[in-house]
Amino acid sequence: MIEKHKDITVVNGKHSIDILESNNPMFVCVIAYTETSEIPGITVAGANKNLIKYTPSADAEFLYYGRCKCIDNVPATPDGKPTPALITKTMLDISNIPFIIVDSGVKVKPDIPLFSFNLQSGKNILKDIAMESEEVEKAYRYGLMLGKQLSKSNDFVILGESIPGGTTTALGVMLSLGIDAEYKMSSSMPENPHTLKNMIVRKSMKKNNITFGSLKGKPFDAISLIGDPMIPSVTGIAQGVIDNGGRVMLAGGTQMCTILSILKSINVKTDKVFIGTTKYIFNDSHADFTNLLLSIDNNVGIFVADLHLIESTKPGLKAFANGFVKEGVGAGGVSIATMINANGKLNGETLLKYIENEYEKNIEQSH
Repeated sequence: MIEKHKDITVVNGKHSIDILESNNPMFVCVIAYTETSEIPGITVAGANKNLIKYTPSADAEFLYYGRCKCIDNVPATPDGKPTPALITKTMLDISNIPFIIVDSGVKVKPDIPLFSFNLQSGKNILKDIAMESEEVEKAYRYGLMLGKQLSKSNDFVILGESIPGGTTTALGVMLSLGIDAEYKMSSSMPENPHTLKNMIVRKSMKKNNITFGSLKGKPFDAISLIGDPMIPSVTGIAQGVIDNGGRVMLAGGTQMCTILSILKSINVKTDKVFIGTTKYIFNDSHADFTNLLLSIDNNVGIFVADLHLIESTKPGLKAFANGFVKEGVGAGGVSIATMINANGKLNGETLLKYIENEYEKNIEQSH
C-alpha cells in the first residue's frame, strides 16, 4: 500500500488508488424519500416519525449553509449523533470539490439551488407499489441526461444519497433480482433490525407475487414494485457518466450494491465504477458489505476510508465507529476523494481534527 494514502484501503486488489485521481471531480448527492421509512424501528434518521421527512432536505441544506433551514437544528439523534452530512461538508470545504443536489422525490423541498427530477416520493412498500413504472422510467431517463452533461465537464463523478429507510427498499430490489442480500444489508443502528427489514420485504414481495430472482433481468419492474426513487435516479446518472467515458464512484454502503446490480443487469460496463465507503460499513459485523458486493461484481474496485473517528473526543462522532449511522450523504467517497486530491498532505487523523471543529460549531453550539 502507498504510505501517502495510508487511510484508504483498497479491498479488491485489482485496482490501484491512482485510478481515482482526477483534476475535476464532482460530487452529486441525490436526495429522496420513501414512506417505508415511517415504519417504526426501521431507521435512526430523524428523532421521530414526523421529522424523518425533513432528513434528506436538511442534509442538503447543511452542505450549503452549514446549518439547516427546514428544521431548527442539524439532523442528529436526540443524544447528538450527527448526520454524516457533517463529514461530507467538512470534506467538500477542504477539497473544494464542487457539488450539486438532485431532488428525486423528497417530501419537503430544501431551500437551496438544485436539480429536480420532478418525482413523487416513494410509497410504503407494505401498503402500495413503490412507484408508478412511468416514474421509474422518468427518474432513470433524467438521470441519464444529467450524467451525460456532467461527464462533459467532470471526468470523475462521486454519487451519494440521502434517503431514510433506503436499505430496506434496496434489499427488496436485490432479492427480486436474485441477489442473496438477506442479513447482509447495513443499518444506521448498531443493532441492525434485519428481522424487521426481511419481514417487510417478504410481505411486500408476496403481495406483489415476487419470488427470489423472479424479476432477474427486469430491474425497473423491481424498483417500481418494491424500490424507491433514489435507485433509478442514481442508476441513470451513473450510466450517463460511464457511457461518455467518465468514471463513477458510488459513495455509500449496501444501497450502492443495488445500483451496481442494476447497472450489471442492464449491461452497463462496470470497469469504471468504483465503490467508496467508510471503515464503519466495511467492518460492520452485523452486515456483509464486501461479500455482497463481490457476489454482484467480483472485479469492482472497493475503496475504504478510515477517518479515525474511534479516536475522537466527541461522543457523537465516536458513535460512528461504534455502529451508529456509519455512512451516508457520500461521506466515505468524498473523504477518499479529499485525501487523494491532497496528494498525501491529508490523512484520516488530520481530517478528524477538521470534522471535530465542524462538530463543535454545528452540534455542540447549536444544541
